[in-house]
Amino acid sequence: MASDLVIVYHRQPYEEAVENGKTVFRENSSPNGIVPTLKSFFGSADHGAWVAWKLADDPANPGFDTDVEIDDAYGRYTVSRLPLTKEQVSSFYHVSSKEAFWPILHSFKEKYNYDPVDWPTFREVNWSFAEAAARKASRGARVWVHDYNLWLVPGYLRQLRPDVTISFFHHTPFPAADMFNVLPWRKEIVESLLACDVVGFHIPRYAANFLSVARSLFDVNTLERHPVDRARISEGTALSERSAPTLIEFEGRKIAISSSAVGVSVDFIEKRASDSDVQAEARKIKEEMGDAKLIISVGRTDYTKGGMAQLESFERVLEANPDLRGKVRLMHVSVSANRNMMAYEDTQAGLEEAAGRINGRFGTLEWQPIALISRAIPFDELIKYYLAADVAWITPLADGMNLVCKEYVAARTDNDGVLVLSEFAGAAVEMGSAVITNPFSYRSMDTAILQALHMPAEERRERMVALREVVKRYSVSAWGRDQQRAFEEAEARKQAG
Repeated sequence: MASDLVIVYHRQPYEEAVENGKTVFRENSSPNGIVPTLKSFFGSADHGAWVAWKLADDPANPGFDTDVEIDDAYGRYTVSRLPLTKEQVSSFYHVSSKEAFWPILHSFKEKYNYDPVDWPTFREVNWSFAEAAARKASRGARVWVHDYNLWLVPGYLRQLRPDVTISFFHHTPFPAADMFNVLPWRKEIVESLLACDVVGFHIPRYAANFLSVARSLFDVNTLERHPVDRARISEGTALSERSAPTLIEFEGRKIAISSSAVGVSVDFIEKRASDSDVQAEARKIKEEMGDAKLIISVGRTDYTKGGMAQLESFERVLEANPDLRGKVRLMHVSVSANRNMMAYEDTQAGLEEAAGRINGRFGTLEWQPIALISRAIPFDELIKYYLAADVAWITPLADGMNLVCKEYVAARTDNDGVLVLSEFAGAAVEMGSAVITNPFSYRSMDTAILQALHMPAEERRERMVALREVVKRYSVSAWGRDQQRAFEEAEARKQAG
């Protein structure tokens, strides 16, 4: 069945499990991330389709249905599953996307690895996604493509289906031309993105950077530029912009540039945080801590997340402030997303060595300063620690947005707790009421965590109230409405000629 909305994303929109020898599809366990929000769009479509990949030993005979019809709370839609071999997935995702693109997007040029990239395979996989989207799309359909590992899909899709309206959303940072143009495939990538009707980013800085890259490679005209909403300008942070491009022109085509931050499901988080059992568990954690304070840090095991800088800061603070020993504990959750990649193995090994050293230096039989957790914690368990934690310490070296900091704030229905946030997280442009820190500066990091630990109750409340207003305003639902509006405006421009 042809679909008037096609979502193209590398992940399937559910979790697969085998029960009694039969494959079943379950809703994603996390309430956040973009998958639930993307699926909510199917409710407004006559029929929707989702294009993803699924591992297969033999793509010609994958051993599973390539099309699955889903009927759930979000509506009826088709999931088209592209069978990819282990070698294709490794090449297009783990090597090209993670070893070449990821470090450049996050401005870690020294981590960039060009040699193993198999560009023909990246093209091949992206072409398969584009073909699948073209097959599923009805005449004039909306096609929504997500993230950098599918950079080439818009260009291919425009060749196959010039009638469709294409929007691409970028979920990572987007660097300026001096960094992005390190990629030898830069023209092919950007030309594909310029085939879109809408190109979306989290914050105005990334939109401005994209325009600088596009203008360095092609003759692109800026048609409209607008002031940034004051609520999205945090004075003194690294990523704020005063104005941003909103409409550009390339080869006679108009392309909207969207700046809209993904948020969290505030209603869901508040409901869980208000549950009496969850609150009882949080009180139990605080009772076990006694008069000691709990700092929580949650992220992936990735060199961009700044885990080492954080542990080293904690070590310096304990060394310089003996009165804090036995009075503060850091719960550092760092989950590996790519266990077979050397860069992440090195990061994990570094975290384990640092945590062991700090516990060895300062720990006693009764007190260990760091609890290093390397497994994923289910959200229903994590939320009780959000409620119990005196401080959330979120200090990535670079981050497209960061939803953990928003989860923490949404959970704090008591208007207490302190958020320490890196100015290099996209969320910092909205969340200026956090204690903003520079993770590249020893003094800034150490001062920020000490400020958070010693902050008076009245100031904690004032900051948290302001943060909660921001998180509610820029919720994941608000992001969804922004994306819907961008599609509608793009369609109106096309009809107007």
